[in-house]
Amino acid sequence: MSKTTMGKKSSFKIQRRLGVELPGLGKAGALERKPYGPGQHGMKRKKLSDYTIRLMEKQKVRFHYGLREKQLRKLVIACKKVQSGSWVDTLVSRLESRIDNVVFRLNWAPSIAAARQMVSHGHIKLNGKKLDIASAIVKPGDEITITDKGAKSGNFLQAKARPRLSAIPAFLSIEADGEKEKAKVMAEPLAEDIPFPFEKRLVIEYYWKLK
Repeated sequence: MSKTTMGKKSSFKIQRRLGVELPGLGKAGALERKPYGPGQHGMKRKKLSDYTIRLMEKQKVRFHYGLREKQLRKLVIACKKVQSGSWVDTLVSRLESRIDNVVFRLNWAPSIAAARQMVSHGHIKLNGKKLDIASAIVKPGDEITITDKGAKSGNFLQAKARPRLSAIPAFLSIEADGEKEKAKVMAEPLAEDIPFPFEKRLVIEYYWKLK
């Protein structure tokens, strides 16, 4: 099992530990039966340090988008070099603009890991051309379509039968394209488009020394 690929059991434990549903990990319900951390001490109230609170907020981002810590730190450094706006807003915008995330947010895949697999298998087209780089960034005006093979894949059929999110974000639009669907990027994502409770300030404080 890779560092970015997790089974249902471990992904549930991650969400319980962080106390939040992370849609990108797939199937919902991690907190329904056990709305507390894993392990024999999970139900005990623990006073968390400021560092732990900041760490947990950062971990939400890392696990939802399926990134290694090294990848996330590299992206944070790059976003801090952008002169306009808050670097954490730039970070979220870039993460939401990744093609694997966009495929997931379109409800074409049941999780971001599944969306990444679809992209790597050549099931997704960007502006009419097959794309196999999951970290590729989409831009306003870009069109995303799914191949015939992709539309028959288990990931796509599962996502259409049981969408993980109830609606697509405002920065995307979707319409019928014959028997399939096609999507368009309408705008750059905003920090508010992140699909789980998120305190930007805590992530800023966690990475404040990183340059």
